Amino acid sequence: MKLNDLRDNEGARHRRIRVGRGIGSGKGKTAGRGQKGQKSREGVSIKGFEGGQMPLHMRLPKRGFNNIFAKDYAEVNLGAIQKAVEAGKIVEGASLDHAALQAAGLARGGRDGVRLLAKGELTTKLSFTVAGASKGAIEAVEKLGGTVDVIAVVPAAEKAAAKKNSKRDAKKA
Repeated sequence: MKLNDLRDNEGARHRRIRVGRGIGSGKGKTAGRGQKGQKSREGVSIKGFEGGQMPLHMRLPKRGFNNIFAKDYAEVNLGAIQKAVEAGKIVEGASLDHAALQAAGLARGGRDGVRLLAKGELTTKLSFTVAGASKGAIEAVEKLGGTVDVIAVVPAAEKAAAKKNSKRDAKKA
């Protein structure tokens, strides 16, 4: 077999049927849509409509909710940090925060900061400044002589609101 002999299987490609092109084509006049009614017209919008019967999406029960107050943390495992140290992305004995972990490619996203988790094994002394950490992660880091500072990270929206309020208060004084 040669590349210039490659062909689609017979019947794999169908020509588009050109509808509404005269009675001789077999798809003229009503163009295969039957006569009258909503479905024969342009702009049909009845997806999910079941003829007045209660639609499936309304018959099924609702479950769960989206918590609008949930914190968005970038979760980083100790094992991933150790791999980054071994790869030379993080210097041994360094002090790591959200920006440093992002620069190393470990923390993606996380509007509300970084949360340190104990999955994997850490063998290097490091110190962390993070928004949250599990008990196991804190114990593992401190066992090696490192430190974990858990700080309250103020989201950008709250910072902007606080700044606006302080300007308003300054004008009053």
